[in-house]
Amino acid sequence: MEFNHFLSSYFPDPSVGGKKLFDDMREQARTAEALGYAAVALPEHHLINILLTPDPLQMAVKVASETERLRIVTAVAVLPLHDMRLYAGQLAQADILCDGRLILGVGRGAFAYEMGRLDSPIAESREKFDESLNVLQALLTREEVSWSGKYYNFEALTTMPRPMTKPMPSMMIAALVPEAIYHCAKRGFHVQTSPLMGDRQHALDQVDAFRRGKAEFEASAEPLGRDPQRLSLLRVVYCARDAADAEEKARLAHDYFKRFDNVFTGPGEVKNGRIAPLPRKQSLEELKDNVLICPPEEMVDRLGAYAEAGIDELICNGNVGESQEESLEAMHRLAEEVMPHFGDRKPAARKEASGQA
Repeated sequence: MEFNHFLSSYFPDPSVGGKKLFDDMREQARTAEALGYAAVALPEHHLINILLTPDPLQMAVKVASETERLRIVTAVAVLPLHDMRLYAGQLAQADILCDGRLILGVGRGAFAYEMGRLDSPIAESREKFDESLNVLQALLTREEVSWSGKYYNFEALTTMPRPMTKPMPSMMIAALVPEAIYHCAKRGFHVQTSPLMGDRQHALDQVDAFRRGKAEFEASAEPLGRDPQRLSLLRVVYCARDAADAEEKARLAHDYFKRFDNVFTGPGEVKNGRIAPLPRKQSLEELKDNVLICPPEEMVDRLGAYAEAGIDELICNGNVGESQEESLEAMHRLAEEVMPHFGDRKPAARKEASGQA
């Protein structure tokens, strides 16, 4: 099982400024490479102070310029917010500037507040996403593409420049339901999922759906990118110093989810870009069971179930409001005390990572 560090993009105090937000993300990317992580991930969200990266392709290019090995994954780009005729060219450019290390993770959008204010209602997002994905694939793999659909109607055109990665940059689709995971894998895509509140059997069903779809694709088609298909699991993962540190970070996570729930399943109360922290139904104790915030020894035990289930990659979203110094220390603990139990990666020494400018 490989490890992917989700670049921190939580912005609880916007007064610190966007430069620090993005500088911290860049430092985490350099640290991830030095420590032996396989990849980094970055989201796309607008208008709000969580998961804030308005232009993940631009950020991916910046990260690529400061690293040499990491896969750089968008987790996820929101296709309904973009015009695929423009986005295909932007993606091809990013593919080239990232030297083929970019994995385009895509989804339909999750926050009604954000989608509505950008004139792409979430009620239409599934249908618009499906057509957008088909248009994007066509533009990346063919020339002189014309289209007649519900959301796109255009005469023949050719995306320029053409992508460097053939037949197109690797893509990952966010999917939660096993049946959706199966169909994504059957089409040759990487898949990002999350157990949310599901039990172990639900996670096993997700893995089984991916394996079935992957097997059918491999038996009938050519690969859509240079990487073998992966099933990635996105979790809140913070490798704590000790039990007291885990308790403190769990409380921060509970506060974080007061904002997340507000825009994900709640009323979307936002003022001046700041999401209001609203009361949650889930208690702190229940949250502790649902996130991976614990010291290294316990982390090894808890992650073992995912490795045994067949998860290929764990996307570790560890920033719940702690300082940058604490985030980097947690990355070190995970790399040095946990990751070696799940593969033969040899993390770099601490001084090599922390010495990056």
